[in-house]
Amino acid sequence: MQNPQILAALQERLDGLNGSPSGYMESLPKIVKRRVNALKNLQVKCAHIEAKFYEEVHELERKYAALYQPLFDKRSDIVKAAYEPTDEECEWKADEEEELTVSKQDEMKEKAKLEEEKKDEEKEDPKGIPEFWLTVFKNVDLLSDMLQEHDEPILKHLQDIKVKFSDPGEPMSFTLEFHFEPNDFFTNTMLTKTYKMRSEPDESDPFSFDGPEIMCCTGCTIEWTKGKNVTLKTIKKKQKHKGRGTVRTVTKTVPNDSFFNFFTPPEVPENGELDEDSEAVLAADFEIGHFIRERIVPRAVLYFTGEAIEDDDDDYDEEGEEADDEEGEEEADEENDPEYDPKKDAAPPAECKQQ
Repeated sequence: MQNPQILAALQERLDGLNGSPSGYMESLPKIVKRRVNALKNLQVKCAHIEAKFYEEVHELERKYAALYQPLFDKRSDIVKAAYEPTDEECEWKADEEEELTVSKQDEMKEKAKLEEEKKDEEKEDPKGIPEFWLTVFKNVDLLSDMLQEHDEPILKHLQDIKVKFSDPGEPMSFTLEFHFEPNDFFTNTMLTKTYKMRSEPDESDPFSFDGPEIMCCTGCTIEWTKGKNVTLKTIKKKQKHKGRGTVRTVTKTVPNDSFFNFFTPPEVPENGELDEDSEAVLAADFEIGHFIRERIVPRAVLYFTGEAIEDDDDDYDEEGEEADDEEGEEEADEENDPEYDPKKDAAPPAECKQQ
């Protein structure tokens, strides 16, 4: 079982068996199949009860969001320098692993004092926590992949991100609000992205229900200052006249990669059918919206410091890397074996499977 080729073949075989019906159902008498249908009807009723459960969870989220909001508002005030925390509020007891010896602490305090005095001579103290949300975005791979260099000067003006849940009795949804201070790039003080969700089983496929799912999302219109729209770029192309052979230069405006494309997602047609590219964009969009709502907004300071990222990394083990190492060692052993014949032991090429 140490041969990687055998393991790969076995894994492929297991993948093929995973989730495949045993054929037992087809062999059952009609009277038993009839009873199985009764069980399936019970399962549908379970799905509807589960949907009600998630609706109540949404109501709880809405209730507790109101309790969290004063804390998030104070966080925002500290970040944008509207409030200066007291000495007591700034006290933070480090973990035992982070605690230093008294002498080391004194040394660091003295060094920090000298650095502060030097900074005071050079410039005034910074206000609030500069580039707080930009740093959060840059620390999270899912968000940093969206950022372009021309986005960063704009996101320095981002002061807060809030989550607003739909009111009682309204269809389930949530809205992300991005609050900006006045800037030279656009006149909006707030950009929004709303995600509409559904928490009920699909009548055509009730067994696929696995909790609320995002059905669609809508962005907002960004009122760009002239010449500041980073979602568009101007390119020049040379065109040659077919008859005369003359060449002219044509200027065209084309879409440009930018985080701010997040606010103009693809529209979902009434029939719900999308091309593959639009489906991929929307799938990524839903993941990002959910991540901002569930992780970024509630734990922003920990993504700013990087502590939340370390916690996220702890969720993954390194089994894959160990497997790679073992495979490398096995290949090395085979190469050192005088009786090893690569042509004889080579496995046939595996077929690509469509996901």
